[in-house]
Amino acid sequence: MAAVWICSGAIAQQPTLPCGGPEIARGTASHIIDGSTFVLDDGREVRLAGVEMPPLAHDSGAAPGWAAAKAALEALAGGDMVVLRRGEIPFDRYGRIVAYVYTQRDDDELFVQGELLAAGVARVGDRIGSRSCAAELLAREAGARRAQIGLWTDPNYAVLDAATPADVLSQRGRFALVEGMVVSVRESGSTIYINFGRRWSEGFFATVQKRNERSFAAAGLDVKSLAGRRVRIRGFVEAHSAAGSNPWIAAERPEQIEISGRD
Repeated sequence: MAAVWICSGAIAQQPTLPCGGPEIARGTASHIIDGSTFVLDDGREVRLAGVEMPPLAHDSGAAPGWAAAKAALEALAGGDMVVLRRGEIPFDRYGRIVAYVYTQRDDDELFVQGELLAAGVARVGDRIGSRSCAAELLAREAGARRAQIGLWTDPNYAVLDAATPADVLSQRGRFALVEGMVVSVRESGSTIYINFGRRWSEGFFATVQKRNERSFAAAGLDVKSLAGRRVRIRGFVEAHSAAGSNPWIAAERPEQIEISGRD
């Protein structure tokens, strides 16, 4: 269901927004580039914060789901007045504004990222910066995954099984969700290793830097207590060595790790 807030006259109140800080810009979304990027009428490019969309760069030109994501963003924001609210970072490396986007239609505001996730054309990213926002986005993604709509009907976006590291490794360099039972949690130097295989040198694992452990704890996630629990990790898959011996994901933020098993 769309998140809608109605304002009327003198009794209008500031809505409670699921994501985003203060307003940083507004304008008309005059041109949709892809499912995560559009151009304002003043020429500035905007990148949607908090979500991962099917990329254009792919062996076949465009990843499965790319066209559907673009069409969904066009339907939600194309030609409409949009309000941009501050994300975790102000700009990406290409100079695009990174923001949470709300479409204004009459007196209604529609949360664009939330609608894209609920429609199954996007996945929650690995950089949110707000516990309440992360919970909102993850809940919307989970609803689409349970309903098996959009990307969740495509094997290219299936949640990968941590017990089959070769399958995970095949997604090297790509954003993925990986789920499995944590066998052990170990510390070495400045790093905490979350191991999904009995031999860390062969199985899938995730890492958390000890300097970030406090932020995970503040989000209610005790990293060291994950052994024996079923966990879902999201992020970009890397290979442990140049030879690509086993896959891993660096978890830098709490929203990258979910206690799973329900959806």
